[in-house]
Formats: sequence, C-alpha cells, structure tokens
Amino acid sequence: MEKEPSSWEDALRQFDKAAKLIDLDSNIYEILTKPKRIIQVSIPVRMDDCSIKVFEGYRVQFNDLLGPTKGGIRFHPQVSLDEVKALAFWMTWKNTVAGLPYGGAKGGVVVDPKKLSEIELENLSRGFIGAFHDFIGPEKDIPAPDVYTNPEIMAWMMDEFSRYEGHTVFGVVTGKPTEIGGSLGRLEATGRGGLFVLEEAMKRLKMRKAVVAIQGFGNVGESFASLLDRRFKIVALSDSKGGIYNKRGLELRKVKVHKEKTGSVLNFPGAKNITNRELLELKCDVLVPAALEKQITPKNANHVQARIVLELANGPVTTEAREILFKRKILSIPDILANAGGVTVSYFEWVQNKIAYAWKKEEVEEKLKEKMVTAFSDIYDVLEKYKVDMGTAAYIYSIKKMIKVLELRGIYKAGVCKPRM
Repeated sequence: MEKEPSSWEDALRQFDKAAKLIDLDSNIYEILTKPKRIIQVSIPVRMDDCSIKVFEGYRVQFNDLLGPTKGGIRFHPQVSLDEVKALAFWMTWKNTVAGLPYGGAKGGVVVDPKKLSEIELENLSRGFIGAFHDFIGPEKDIPAPDVYTNPEIMAWMMDEFSRYEGHTVFGVVTGKPTEIGGSLGRLEATGRGGLFVLEEAMKRLKMRKAVVAIQGFGNVGESFASLLDRRFKIVALSDSKGGIYNKRGLELRKVKVHKEKTGSVLNFPGAKNITNRELLELKCDVLVPAALEKQITPKNANHVQARIVLELANGPVTTEAREILFKRKILSIPDILANAGGVTVSYFEWVQNKIAYAWKKEEVEEKLKEKMVTAFSDIYDVLEKYKVDMGTAAYIYSIKKMIKVLELRGIYKAGVCKPRM
C-alpha cells in the first residue's frame, strides 16, 4: 500500500502541479520552496503542582518577500515540524492570494491545552513569547490565533512581548480582544470571508439556494454556520466527537445550547448521530470541511456528493483528492482562498494598530468583502484560462505574482546571469 503523503509533501505536490503548468524556472522554484527560517525551542513551564514541564515549540518563517511574515500559533498534541512547515508554506500563498503585504509563517506547541489549568496555559503562552521574542515583532513576524488558541492567549502574548520591549506593542500579534487593539469583526472574519467567496461561487454556478453540511463546530465552523443560519439550510454539523444530521435542517440556536450543556453536538434531539466521515459523504449542495487537514483524500473523494467544497480548514483536501473532485465537476474552493478572511482582517487589525485608529465593524466587513471578491474573481479567471481545478489556479496566480516581486526586487531575473566559460 502506498504511504500517505505528509502535510509538507502534499503542499509541495499542489505547488509542483502549478509550477509545471507555467514552466517555472528551477532557480525560482528553489527560492520559493525553501523556508527562510525554522526555529525549534523548548519551553519550560511551572505547573500548578510546582513541577516543571518542558514543551516543544516551533515557528517556521517561510517567506518574507512581500513583507513581515504572518501566521497563527496552534496548541495541539499532534503538532509537528512537518505540519508547521506546510502551514507556513500555505500561509505564504494565502497572503499572496489575498493581496496582503505579508510573507507566510506558522507556529505551534506540542500540548493538549484542555489538560492545562488557566494559569498553566498563561505560563505556556508567555513562555512561547520568551522563547521567540527575538524573532517576532510588528515589522518581523506577527503571530495570530489558530487551533486551540484565542484572543485571551493573544492578549497574554502581546503583554509578555511588551514587557520585553519596555512599552506596549499592540501590533506584535493580531486576533486580540478589541479593548487592547483588536479589530471589530475579527472573530467571525474567517467565516465571513468564506461566505463572500461562497456567494461568488454560487453566482458562477447559477445556484440560488443551498443545502449545507459543515464538518467542524469550533471557532470557524460555528461562526460560519451562524452567518448561514436562515439563509441556507444546514443539515449536518460535527465536532471532534462526531456529527448530527437532519435532512429537514438543524435549528442552530438550539444546537449551540445543546453543545454548551453536553460538550458535544452528539445526541441532539431530533437529529441522527453520524461520524465525521459520514458527514463528508452526505448528499448536499455545499460541503464545508472546517476542522483539520486531510479530511478529503483519494479514499473518499469519489463519495463526495456536493457541488461545492468550501475549504475553511487548512489543507482539508489533498492534492490528489482535488483532482478527483475536479474530474467529477465539483468545485473545490482552496483553503488559501476560502479561509483567507481571517488573515485579511488580521491585516486590518495590524494597520489599525499602526495608525492608532479603530474602524467601525461595517468598514471592516466592507473592506473584507472587496478583498475576497477580487481574489475570487482573479483566481476564477485563471481557472478558466488554464482549465484546471481552483486550487491549482490559485497557485498559478500567486506564483506569478511572486515571480514579479523577485524580478522587481532584483533577487532573480531569468537570463541575466550567464555562466562562465
């Protein structure tokens, strides 16, 4: 049996496919596929019982050709360097697709945050900044929330960085509470950006209504579901423990109350319990993987019954699976476009911190819509020109932008250097 590709190997596969189609210069390929900096640290944390536990942490700053690197920090027991490198690579292209003046980065700590007390979690968050202080900053690398991190953790990190600097530095992280430099509209930004993209896709496919299934009911999945509520019919939802399905539709408000009481969406009255795998194969118009990577693979891609797959998670559809979906005429909107709303509003937050002025929520949403609609339109044009899946189109679009940056900065120009005889 063929070994399943790692996250990094799959990230390169998607890039390679686009690179071959545009006959990318091998020298530029080397520049764009090698991370600029990989940092691995040990973070000692004092636990509640006065013992010291050492946690392993990573930060990969992949590319800073367009500006300071930008990307989230995740706290998860399955974090690995391979995963963080792939995520930093994806962030590079996501920021390019969204038209942001950022390079790509990602960070992570190998930890199950659910097993930590609030004090232990704060100590770990501050320890992370202590370990990476010299490598981050508003003009260097700007972290943000990711899996199992949140505005409160960003507040601790901002405060710790400010202690090192000797003055308050709001712009060192984004995704902060609004009271300390956060932006209005940030919490639901990924979901709202996904909705703007979905609306554009539905226009192209001449779809007016949609039956939706959402895998993942965390920060992104829940906010996206809330934005869809009463506009489209949501028939399935899931969390890490499993999912629920009702073909007549789920009443979102009651599902939220049920999850708050029980800790899961499972056993919701009037709905059938299903597995996360079963959710991905339900008959629906729009399938939204909003949890973790590698959810749709060659093993189940032929069983997907949606017309649109909206990739709100990072890397939820593998390269080979995207090819299968494309051949089946299913539009898979890649993560580097579909979930770019979060980093786009993080950019708005960073700008607001720099000018010391806060925008109204309506302004933030209007600016976000403009960015997402423009990005979708540009990438869809590439899709139609090259007759490829939308993931490949997104890479072609962003690689071409990066080639121009390399040329303008004088880092590399094809044909300029002639080898000595």
